[in-house]
Amino acid sequence: MLLQTPRLIAKRTIDTLRDRYWVVLLSLFIGAALIAAGVHLMAVIFFWLVLMIALLNPRGEAPAPATAAHPAATPLTPDLSVLVAAFNALDMPILVISADETVRLQNETAEKAFGAIPANTDLSARVRSPGILDMVRETIATGKPNQIEHSERLPSDAVYIVRIAAADNVTETGERLFVLSFRDISQARRIDRMRSDFVANASHELRTPLASLRGFIETLQGPARGDPKAHERFLGIMHEQATRMSRLVDDLLSLSRLELKSHIAPDETIDLAPLLGHVRDSLAPLAQELNVDISLDFPTKAVTVRGDRDELIEVFENLIENACKYGQEGKKVEVRLTGGDGDGPIEVSVRDHGPGIPAEHVPRITERFYRVNVEASRTKKGTGLGLAIVKHILTRHRARLIVQSEVGKGTVFTVRF
Repeated sequence: MLLQTPRLIAKRTIDTLRDRYWVVLLSLFIGAALIAAGVHLMAVIFFWLVLMIALLNPRGEAPAPATAAHPAATPLTPDLSVLVAAFNALDMPILVISADETVRLQNETAEKAFGAIPANTDLSARVRSPGILDMVRETIATGKPNQIEHSERLPSDAVYIVRIAAADNVTETGERLFVLSFRDISQARRIDRMRSDFVANASHELRTPLASLRGFIETLQGPARGDPKAHERFLGIMHEQATRMSRLVDDLLSLSRLELKSHIAPDETIDLAPLLGHVRDSLAPLAQELNVDISLDFPTKAVTVRGDRDELIEVFENLIENACKYGQEGKKVEVRLTGGDGDGPIEVSVRDHGPGIPAEHVPRITERFYRVNVEASRTKKGTGLGLAIVKHILTRHRARLIVQSEVGKGTVFTVRF
């Protein structure tokens, strides 16, 4: 029931009492007779209040007639324009199909997803999936709703739950129409795949350090229980293994976050020269420890790209750190920035003068956990995920990673925007 203001309630009470004054007088007369007969005063007052509440209760009254302020509800006009307005408000692609398998209309989301479909176009001319077409024909024949799961590879991987159901009594002519909807579950499937990949990769990579930790703990509890030197040495190794597991989990989580938003292009404007200077300064202690010199070469003008600052810092930290670690023999890492303002594509190249990468390994070095030299990678505290993270960040930035290497002459990693 709608709430009423105190003024309206008071007015309604007065009107009711005026319309039914004889009932009020009768109730007063009955009350006086009851008191005269010896009935307790409180019982008489209670009886009178109950009578008044029953008198004023509006539940039994007929509804008030419609007025200009409160017009009576009118049925919806069975018109396709109503469907268009309603479907355009939905965030999933919708096609309305007639019984002869022609598309009568599509909503704006469907137009963005599949392109404009002119009215009365045959469905099979735009939808080439035999599964969807068979489902549509079965529903047209039987009138029963149906749904299937449909996957697409182009222009990008997408998974839909496609459902069709009859829309009865929509048009005045009695034309049979059917609503074909596409519910996008790509994100949910992507999350499921990432979860399973995370479990598989983490369990595989964590097995070795966990086995080492367990072995050292058993040694400290057994044969080396009273050996202080063994305690110190083993605890140092256990700390390294625990740190390695921590780095691995951090990289896996970072990779998972990047995969979730890989389809969303960043929109900040980033000046690359100061960003590269910041990366060089942050890696200076490592370079000094490895006895490697990091040199920067970039133009005096600003060179800007659309990107995410933190993610680009992570890209160049990975590339320059790898160059320092694996190209340590060359004693020098050269970082060069070129392009911008119509001078060709913007590129950042990181060159080392180390041993280089054999040609058969180059196509696979951005795969998760792929290592050219497993022992060297673990010795240098690598997780095998650095270049996979770089690849995913650059994919989000619509950029490419180009690798050129020659055994004995070093490697050049080029980021091309």
